[in-house]
Amino acid sequence: MNVKKYSGELVPFSEDSFRQSLLNSGASKEDVDKVCKTTLANVYDGIPTKELYEKAFKALKEIKSSVAARYSLKRALQKLGPEGFYFEKWISKIFEIQGFNTVTGQVLEGKSKVTHEIDVIVSNKTENYVCECKFRNDIDTKISVTTPMYFFARFIDLKDKEFSFFNRSFVPTKGFLITNAFFTTDSINFAKYYGIELISWNYPENRSLKRLTDFFGLYPVTCLTNLTEEEETILLSKNCLLVRELVKNPVLLDHFKFSEDRKKSILNEAKELINESA
Repeated sequence: MNVKKYSGELVPFSEDSFRQSLLNSGASKEDVDKVCKTTLANVYDGIPTKELYEKAFKALKEIKSSVAARYSLKRALQKLGPEGFYFEKWISKIFEIQGFNTVTGQVLEGKSKVTHEIDVIVSNKTENYVCECKFRNDIDTKISVTTPMYFFARFIDLKDKEFSFFNRSFVPTKGFLITNAFFTTDSINFAKYYGIELISWNYPENRSLKRLTDFFGLYPVTCLTNLTEEEETILLSKNCLLVRELVKNPVLLDHFKFSEDRKKSILNEAKELINESA
């Protein structure tokens, strides 16, 4: 059986990969068996991956909403668009939780007198990073080698030049290229050779966006299954990007005038998601 990706490409369906994605969300083996039985009984050749995901998501939510929330992470990142403004803010929080100072949306003049828009500036006492975020609305997209080539040229223009951030000298020491999609093999090989750090949905294995999110519990509010897209957008506009921020400041939900039961349901799911990642 084939499944149709967002791009229209048909690829073979792998039940093993499907099961593993469910296990990675925190579902037990027994729950995975239930979801597979429910979902795979109603699939057909050429089913869009989006439809397959929605079927699995619905089945998971009936079992446990926090597991469904974790399963929805890839789609949740997609909701940080459409231009990727909130994605850049979310990336900055990944560095902040590791002890870095960050600032987003800066314009730096390189040694060539060319100006460069830098998505995230990252610094601690020993390291200074410039980060470019490549947000993609099609989460199955692969970033070709021309993108790290272009970024490398920009980084060289900024490298070893002194700027001022966080009340101290800032001299870029490393460049990060980060995407919610994927990198081609050529992109990875080029970046390795020239010392550019890459982070994507699944790369590198021990420091991918998926792994970092699960490890630090940095789930975006767009993960939550009990919020509508409009409610998610409002929370993002109020600079509430993370589920943990909502748990810490539940007063943010007062804006919506939810019933006590609805508010309790949202917060319970949020707390479950955070506690299970601790």
